[in-house]
Amino acid sequence: MGKRRKVILPPALPPETPDEEFEISDEDVEFFSENRTFTHFLAHFDRKKIDKHVTRVADKSEDEIERLYERRNRNNAPLDSRENDLQVDPVDALPIKTLDGKLQYRTTKKVRSEEGHASTDLTGEEDAEKQGTNLIRLTKAERNKKLKKEKKEAKKLKEDEDIAPNSPKEKIHSEVLKEVEEEISAEESFGVKKIKLAEIGMALLEDPEANIRSLKELLDFCKDKDPQVVKLGLMSMLAVFKDIIPSYRIRELTDKELAMPVSEAVRKTRYFEYTLLRSYKSYLQKLIELQKEAIFKLVVVRCMCTLLEAAPHFNLSEKLLAGTVRNISSSDDVIRKLCCEAIKSLFKNEGKHGGEGTVRAVRLIAQLVKKHHCQLHPDCLEVFLSLRFDEDLGKHENKAEENNKFTKNKKGKQEPMKHLPPSEKKKSKQELIAKTRGEVYADYKAVSFAPDSEKRQRMQSDTLSAVFETYFRILKHAVDASDPRFMPETSGSHAQPLLAPCLEGLGKFSHLIDLDFMADLMSCLKQLSGFRSGTHLQSKTFNVNSSGSDRSNNRLTVSERLQCCIVAFKIMKSNLDALNVDLQDFFVQLYNLLLEYRPYRDRGEVLAEALKTMLWDGRQHDMQRAAAFIKRLATFSLSFGSSEAMAALATLKQLLQKNTKCRSLLENDAGGGSISGLVVKYQPEATDPYLSGALASVLWELSLLSKHYNPSVSQMASNILSMTNLKPTQNIVNPSLIALNPIQAFWESTVQKELLKSMNAKVPPSLKRKRKRDQDMEYYVLDPQKLRNIDSQVIGEEEAKLRFEEHFKVLRDISENERLKGELNRTLASISLYDEFKREKREKERSVVLKSGKKKAKVLVKRSSS
Repeated sequence: MGKRRKVILPPALPPETPDEEFEISDEDVEFFSENRTFTHFLAHFDRKKIDKHVTRVADKSEDEIERLYERRNRNNAPLDSRENDLQVDPVDALPIKTLDGKLQYRTTKKVRSEEGHASTDLTGEEDAEKQGTNLIRLTKAERNKKLKKEKKEAKKLKEDEDIAPNSPKEKIHSEVLKEVEEEISAEESFGVKKIKLAEIGMALLEDPEANIRSLKELLDFCKDKDPQVVKLGLMSMLAVFKDIIPSYRIRELTDKELAMPVSEAVRKTRYFEYTLLRSYKSYLQKLIELQKEAIFKLVVVRCMCTLLEAAPHFNLSEKLLAGTVRNISSSDDVIRKLCCEAIKSLFKNEGKHGGEGTVRAVRLIAQLVKKHHCQLHPDCLEVFLSLRFDEDLGKHENKAEENNKFTKNKKGKQEPMKHLPPSEKKKSKQELIAKTRGEVYADYKAVSFAPDSEKRQRMQSDTLSAVFETYFRILKHAVDASDPRFMPETSGSHAQPLLAPCLEGLGKFSHLIDLDFMADLMSCLKQLSGFRSGTHLQSKTFNVNSSGSDRSNNRLTVSERLQCCIVAFKIMKSNLDALNVDLQDFFVQLYNLLLEYRPYRDRGEVLAEALKTMLWDGRQHDMQRAAAFIKRLATFSLSFGSSEAMAALATLKQLLQKNTKCRSLLENDAGGGSISGLVVKYQPEATDPYLSGALASVLWELSLLSKHYNPSVSQMASNILSMTNLKPTQNIVNPSLIALNPIQAFWESTVQKELLKSMNAKVPPSLKRKRKRDQDMEYYVLDPQKLRNIDSQVIGEEEAKLRFEEHFKVLRDISENERLKGELNRTLASISLYDEFKREKREKERSVVLKSGKKKAKVLVKRSSS
C-alpha cells in the first residue's frame, strides 16, 4: 500500500470582520481616486483559486473536505457526547454562557439513517487524521451554505418539538429567564412608575377634558402588587379628583335626552361627566376594598376624609360619609382625628351641601352610638359641639304674613281685613294670578342660589332631633348602669365614656330642648349627680325608676357629677319662666363635691365652670347657704393648688360682695362672727349647707392665704381681708382682681401662665448678679397637661432604669463641673497670690537696693568731706 500524501492544514485565520466595522477616511478615498493604477491588478484576481491554495486543499474534492470538517467536529466534542452529539463549529455559531460562567456550544443529534455511511466516513476521517492533526478552514460561501442547511434542520426540529411535549432543557431555560426577570431592580421599577404617575397627573390637571381617559391608567396603578405604588396611585387620584370635580352634582341622562341631537361641545361635556363619574365610582369601590387591609387603612381614610371635605356635594358622598363615620371611634389616634376633623368641617361648611350632609352624618353617628351601646370614644360625640342652629329662621316671613292680615284705618290703627265674597270674574282672575305667581316662584327658586328657609328649618329640626335622641340614649344608659337592678355589681363595665361630651352638649343646646322633656331630664340629672331621693319618680322619657332607699351614685367621676349640676342650672336659666324647679338639691351636691375634688384626677376647668354658673352668676343667695359656701371655699383654697385657689377666692369674693351680712366672718372674735344662725357651733362635716352653722365661724384661712407663695393668691386674700373695714356699698380696692370670674382666675393661675409671668417679671436688684451669671442657661415653659399626666404614666423597668441613669449622669456631670470650677478657682487664686508675692518681693528688693545705695552715698559724702 503506497504511502499517502499528508495534507498540511494552514493555521487558523483571524476572525472575519464585517464590512460595516471598517472605517475608511476621506484621505484614503482621495488617495485611491487619484492613483487608480495602484489597484488595477486587484480586478484580475481569481478568488476561488486563491482560497483553495490558501487552505492547501487545492487538489482535494469537496467530499474529502466535508469528511475532514466532520472529523474536526468530532475531535472537539466532549468525551461523553461524541458518540451521540455533533458540536457546531465555534466560528459558525456563538456559544451560550450559563449562569455558572461556562460556555456551552450548540450540539445536534446524529441521524439514524446515516449509520450505514459511518464506516465509509470513518475511513476518510482516519485518512485525514493520518494526514495531519490540523483542522480545515471553510470559505465564506461554504459556511453560508452550511448555515442555510442548519437553519432548515433547526426549523424542522422546532416543528417536531411543537407537536411533542416540552423538553426539560426548555423548561430550565424558561425558569432561568423568569429568575432573571425577577432580579430586575425594584427601585428602578418604582421610579419608572412614579414618573409615569406624575406625567399622567400633570396631563389631567392641565387639560382634564382632553385627558379624561387617563383616569383608567391611574386606576390600574391602584391594582399593582407593590403597596407603595398602590399608595401613590391612591394619593395621585385624590389630587386629581380634588381639582377636576365640578361644583355641581352630575345627573344621569334620560333616554329622551340621549336620543336628542346635541352639539359637539355638549357631547364632549357629556362624555367628560360620564367618564369622570364612572372612574370616581371605581375609585370609591377600590377605597372601600382596601380599607379592610391594615397596610392601606391610613391612606384610605385620609383619601376619604379629604374628598368629604373638598366635595361633600358630589355624587356618592353617602359612601364617603359612611366610611368616615365608621372610623370616627377608631383606636388609632391619627385615623380618629382625621375623621373627626372631616365631620366638623362638614358641619361648619353647610353651604357646600345645603345641610343634607349634616343630617345624614348626625343620623349615622346616632346609629353608631346605638349599635355599640354607648361604648365609644368621646371624640365621636364631641363633633356635635360644632353644629350651629338658626333660631330666628323663618320668623320674618311669619311676621310678614301676619301683617298682611291687618289694614290701617283712617286714624292709623290696625284693623283686621274684611274679606268680601268675590265674584266669579274676580275669582277666576285671582286664580290666574296665583297660578302665574306660583310658576314664577318655582322658576325663581330653581335658578336662585338663596337657601330655602322652610327646607333649611326642616333639616335643622331633623338634625336637632337626632342629636337629642343620642344624648337622651346616653343618659338613659348611664342611669341604668348606676342602678344595681339594671347593672349588677359583678359587672365590670361601669365606664361611661360618652357621658362627659353628652352633658357638655346638653349645656350648649339647653335653650333648644323641648319643654315636654324638661321634668324628666331634671330628674335624670339629679340621679346622676348623686342626689339621695326618698320619693318615687317615674320618667316616661328615660324609663327610670328610682328606689326609695338612700343610696348615692359614686360610679361617676367628680367632673361628670359637676357637669350634671352645670347642665341643670343652664336649663333653668334658659327656661326660667316655664319651669318651677327647686335647685337646692344641686347646691347640696356642689357643697359635698368640693370635698371630693382631687387635682390631677378631676378637671379643674369643670369645677371653675360650676362655681361660676351656680355661685358667681345669678341672684343673691340665702345668707346661711352663702356663709356655708364661703367657709368651705376658704378651706378648699387652703388645701389645693394656685389655680383652684384663685377660682375659689374669686367666687368667695363675689359672695361677700353680694351678701354683705356674711362679712361678719372676716371678724377675729374667738366665738365667731357677730351674726349667728340656727346652729350655734360650726359643723365642718355637715352635708347640708343649712346645717353647717358657718355663721358661727371666722375665715382664719385668709390670714394664711395672704402669705401664700403665689403672689396672685396672696394679693387676692389680702384684698378680701380688707373688706372688713369697707362699708356695704364699697368694693374691693384692686379692680383687676374684681373683673376676674372663676374660669378666668383658674386659667390665669395655671402653671404655664405663672411661668410666663415669672419670666416676664422684673428682676430684683439682689438677683441681678445671679441672673447675669446664669444668663447663658436655657429655660423651658412646662406644659400643665404633661404635669397632670405625670401620676398616670406607667413606665417599664428598663425605661425607668434608663431615665435614672440619665438623671444621675447629669447629676454626676453637674458635681464634676462644680469640682472642676472649684479647682479652677483655687488655681486662679494661687496664681494671683503667687503674682502678688513676686510683685512684693521685687518691691522689697528694690527698696533694699535703694537703701544700700543711699548708705553708700552717705559714706562717700562723709569721706569726701573729711
